[in-house]
This record gives sequence, C-alpha cells and structure tokens, in this order.
Amino acid sequence: MSGTPLGMLLGLGAGVGLWLAFLYSPPLRRPSLDDRLAPYLRDAPRPSRLLATSETLTPFPTLERILGPVLGDLIRYLDRWLGGVVSLRRRLVQAGRGMTVEEFRAEQVVWGAFGLLGGLVFVTLAIATGSGPPPVALLLLCLGLTLLGVLARDRYLTTEVTKREERMIAEFPTIAELLALAVTAGEGPIGALERVCRISTGELARELRHALSEARTGASLVQALEGIAARTSLAPLARFVDGVAVAVERGTPLAEVLRAQAVDVREAGKRALLESGGKREIGMLVPVVFFVLPVTIVFALFPGFYGFRVIGS
Repeated sequence: MSGTPLGMLLGLGAGVGLWLAFLYSPPLRRPSLDDRLAPYLRDAPRPSRLLATSETLTPFPTLERILGPVLGDLIRYLDRWLGGVVSLRRRLVQAGRGMTVEEFRAEQVVWGAFGLLGGLVFVTLAIATGSGPPPVALLLLCLGLTLLGVLARDRYLTTEVTKREERMIAEFPTIAELLALAVTAGEGPIGALERVCRISTGELARELRHALSEARTGASLVQALEGIAARTSLAPLARFVDGVAVAVERGTPLAEVLRAQAVDVREAGKRALLESGGKREIGMLVPVVFFVLPVTIVFALFPGFYGFRVIGS
C-alpha cells in the first residue's frame, strides 16, 4: 500500500516535468514583435552578452539564470493574483528597503519555494514511514505551506515598516531638540539639518539626509521635508513638516516650534506606554491565577492534610 502514493507522486512529478518542457520549448516561446524590433530601435548598440552584468532578483543567481523564464512567469502570476502594487510600493518605501516590486515578488516566490520544499520533505518522510495521511491531504499540505511562505514574506514586510516607524518616533524628540539648539545658536534651517545629520545616526537621520540631498538638487526645503511625511505614516512628522513650513514662510521662531513638538512626542510616548501597561496588566494576571496561586494554595494546605493523615494512621 505504501508504494501507491510514491508511484502517484513520481507520476505527478514526471507529468509536471513533461508539461513544463513542452510549455517552455522554443516553438512555444517565440519572441514577441517588441523583442524582434527592439534591437533595431535602440539608440546604442546592444552590448555583448559575455560582458554584460545582469542583476539578479534572488540570492541564487545560477539557479535564477536556469529557471529565469519560470521565475518571471511566477512573478507575473503572483503579482496578478495578489495585486495591490501601489500599496506594496508604498510599504517598500516606508520600510526603507530600496527594492522594487519585482524584487519583492521574487523574494515571495523564494519563500514560497522554501515552504513547498518543507512540504515535500514532510511528504517524503511520511511515505518512507508508511503511516502518512492520504495523498490528497499531502498535496493540500504542500499547497498550504507554499501559500504560507508567500504570505509570511508580506507579513514580514509589514513588521519591518512598523518597527522602522517606531524607531523613527523614538529618535524624533532628540533630533528635534538638537535642531532647536542649532537654530538657537544662529544656524539656518538647512545648516541646522546638515549639522544634526553629521552627528546623528538612525532611521530619521537617514530620512533627513535624503531630504537634504533633494534640497541640494533644486527642491525647496519644505518640499523636501514633505517628502519625508509622504514616505511615512507618522502624524508627528507631518506636524513637524507643517511647523517648519510655517516657520520658514512666516518667519516665526523655529526653535520654539521644535521644542514644543519634541515635548508633544514625549508626552504621546508616555501615554502609549501607560496604555500598553494597562493592557498587559490583565495578561499578567494569567500566570498569577493559573500558576502562582494554585502552587501557593498547595503549599498552604498540604501540611494540614499531611498532619491529618498522620494522626488518622
């Protein structure tokens, strides 16, 4: 009976291999009209394929070159199935990854491949022991692990965005006070930002350096700072940009605005900490009620029960 699932899997693997070989054979993968006309419409001659350096989307460049067409089709199918390209591009910017949507989809394909590999290992062990579940359940397990790997990469990106924004909020009061000190000492807004960026590290300092580079290329300081607010979903940074814009345009004291915003962010952090402590206080009762309290009762009552037992004997 154990040979039947193994034969089914071998037949399924052979069928999938033959189908892929037929699907990606040269007669069925004819170049499109754009690919045929592209060499004649380029401004510069096409470089040699031996000297050209191709960028890889996965950590396995050799395997990627071998399975390049399959990987490209999987990325397109995954992009069509999941959708949400605009929100995904925004989350990639918020995470500070500096990667494109295609690179992220390729990583999702790799994570899904690892999930499928884990499912195949489990299936192989189940078949080897001869006590595994039905073949349909094994197939559903492989598909489920593949889907879990794809969705886990998306969830990990959301976690990266959340942690990065938490670090930026934690750095904001210190950066704002340093900017206020520099402005009070006589520096202009751009000079204060440059000074603070030279002595600071972290995610917020990196965003300020990016804003300074945009300001040097011709954009105004307000527009460059508005780019920071657009690349994040943090309300304190949006208020910071508004305060700097008002101070620069109307000539109001910038140092006072920055100090007030630093105080507001610190107060918001204290309120969030108190709310988190209040929520976790209920969770702390679980080990007390279910672990500490029963052990205390046992230690309190066991000597009495033991004494009654000795007296009765």
